[in-house]
Amino acid sequence: MDKFFNSPFMVKLQNFGQQLGSNKFLGALQGAMMSTMGVLMVGAIFQIITAVGPMFHLFETGDAIYNMLYMPYNYTMNCLSLWVVSLMGYNYAKAYKMKSPIMNAIDCTICFLIATSAFMTTAEGVTALNMSFLGSTGMFTGFLVVFVVVRIEKLCIDKNVRIKMPDVCPQFLVDGFTSIIPLFFNVTIFMIISIIITYVSGGTLNLASGIMALLAAPLGVLVSVPGMFVIGIFASALWCFGIHGSMIVYPVLMPMMMQAAAENAAHAAAGEPLVFFPVALFIALGVCGGAGNTMMLAIFGLRSKSKQIQAVAKVSAVPGWFGINEPLTFGMPIMYNPILCIPYVLTVPVIMLCYLIGYKTGFIIPQWIPVLSLMPMGFSAYLGSLNWRNALWVYLMLIPSGLVWYPFFKVYERQLVAKEKEAEALEAAACEVE
Repeated sequence: MDKFFNSPFMVKLQNFGQQLGSNKFLGALQGAMMSTMGVLMVGAIFQIITAVGPMFHLFETGDAIYNMLYMPYNYTMNCLSLWVVSLMGYNYAKAYKMKSPIMNAIDCTICFLIATSAFMTTAEGVTALNMSFLGSTGMFTGFLVVFVVVRIEKLCIDKNVRIKMPDVCPQFLVDGFTSIIPLFFNVTIFMIISIIITYVSGGTLNLASGIMALLAAPLGVLVSVPGMFVIGIFASALWCFGIHGSMIVYPVLMPMMMQAAAENAAHAAAGEPLVFFPVALFIALGVCGGAGNTMMLAIFGLRSKSKQIQAVAKVSAVPGWFGINEPLTFGMPIMYNPILCIPYVLTVPVIMLCYLIGYKTGFIIPQWIPVLSLMPMGFSAYLGSLNWRNALWVYLMLIPSGLVWYPFFKVYERQLVAKEKEAEALEAAACEVE
């Protein structure tokens, strides 16, 4: 194992990761993701509650109690991109030593809402805000917005393009007037882009949905077994760049998944053997703890020598069992982290290959009952197939996913342990000076 840790490939990978970490934009991105841990955990807790309640008949999906309990999830996880954009805008502006980063964060949030959301009127005449891209699906668009907004505002500061106020004015008033011209430029830019995209698409797309549609366009033809491997790798790789890969491929695959389930339901009703459709391999995208099959990363992290990894793992393990791995994905973080992105992507084809073997040997069968609710590992696999071996197979997949995750986990652990020891040494030295 030491040879692997010290191999030229891993050394270069660690150096590359450190270089990314020193980049202002990526540093702001990772800082924002880690800062959302509270938002993610509260959202995950209420998501679990609303998933478990109907299972024990405490309340029913869609009733008044369910809607009340689901509200925290709506304002945390379903607005995740909104909070990430605000935090990232603040961090990115602070990295450039801008005088009022909180104003830059607000400007980023305004432009993000323009780029992703639109007010709509329901059939009842109620005006509502479209939240489709305020969750993780709009995150990549949010990254682009933050980059453009902060850089334009930095350019305005450098060129002294602002409304000048007398020195006697309070600082908060100066900051407010200083932001007017840069914000006007940014709002105008994103308004024009949104109008063009909406006009060209006949009113069906905005900037965020346009990006998603562009990425999803070539996926419809990849419905064979090799094609599913390509889709799986593509979707998980997108996650590493902050793009909700699952939501890009899911709308494309959903009709095929429902058609496959319907055909197999007919075969099951007639007492005939079930038929394997390549789209059944899509389950491998996140069968063990969510996208990237991160459950074993959380388990390894529980006994990690790194305090940061151990803290993140402790709050991520239980949500991960329910397939909610946002606390882990953002807390480590995995996005824009090359050491963890490799196993995050690599687990998908490995688990997909295992599922292909399981289907071909007949040990597991294709799921023919659509189960769309959030459940712990193995539960939906059983309920969707009524086959106990399908549930067992989910837990067996922890073995190959663990083999993929372990060496990269150890490399990342060593890197963080070294940083933590260095920070402790600096803190001890500072205490001695005092």
